[in-house]
Amino acid sequence: MDIKKIFVLGAGTMGHGIAQVCSQTGLSVALCDVSKELVDKAKEAIGKNLTRAVSKGKMSEEEKGETLQRIQGVTEIAKAAEADFVVEAVLEDIGLKRKVFAELDKTCGPGVILATNTSSQSITEIAAATKRPDQVIGMHFFNPVPVMKLVEIIRGLLTSEETYKTVEDLSVKLGKTPVEVNDYPGFATSRLLMVMLNEAFFAYWQGVGKAKDIDTAMKLGMNHPMGPLELADLIGLDICLNVMNRLYQGFNDSKYRPCPLLKNMVAAGLLGRKSGRGFYTYDT
Repeated sequence: MDIKKIFVLGAGTMGHGIAQVCSQTGLSVALCDVSKELVDKAKEAIGKNLTRAVSKGKMSEEEKGETLQRIQGVTEIAKAAEADFVVEAVLEDIGLKRKVFAELDKTCGPGVILATNTSSQSITEIAAATKRPDQVIGMHFFNPVPVMKLVEIIRGLLTSEETYKTVEDLSVKLGKTPVEVNDYPGFATSRLLMVMLNEAFFAYWQGVGKAKDIDTAMKLGMNHPMGPLELADLIGLDICLNVMNRLYQGFNDSKYRPCPLLKNMVAAGLLGRKSGRGFYTYDT
């Protein structure tokens, strides 16, 4: 499948990171969100990322300009009709994802693959909102997208081999390393990571140690680049809770129950870096 133009739905951290990587590879990108303000903010963030790359000698000013020119900011999902491939990166809400996939299904051409960047939601359930379940697939990038090499490709129950192969080839073209997993709650990465983070929440809640000491122990003792609590703050505690709820409901197993402290912190609006306070305090 000859992919030249990609439609990215959702201009948040993941969406604009995906748009940047696609554009740097030479693809034309339409980056869509609900308002011009959000799209402009995303393009500004991409510009800053590219400026850092220029300062480090990883690209020229000319390449930076060309990359930005290939990204068009839009606010209408109807623009997806012009795309060869779609990546959805909206909020981790199954109802919202099913709604936008139903709309994308009506808008896009018959051969267009609809990929979701979900980290935990059912690909099969999302695909069921469309009339092309064989062309719906999970394409889970990692934050920050321009830096992280992994793409987790998740097959839904009805995802075709042709769809999988197309996404695998595109991932390699984008400079990523794809891994194939099947459609279970949390897939591979989120399932394993969130259980570790949730146990760190319990350890902190139960007074095993201070946040800094728990994180330092994991960084120096296990050679992790970030401690679990600072990583949770970076991801967003609301996202952590969403994924833990998905695991708990999907497997009906008490080992996936979210830590009560996590629930309370999210209820109080302590979401991590994006709110200015989580397990640590940040300048906003």
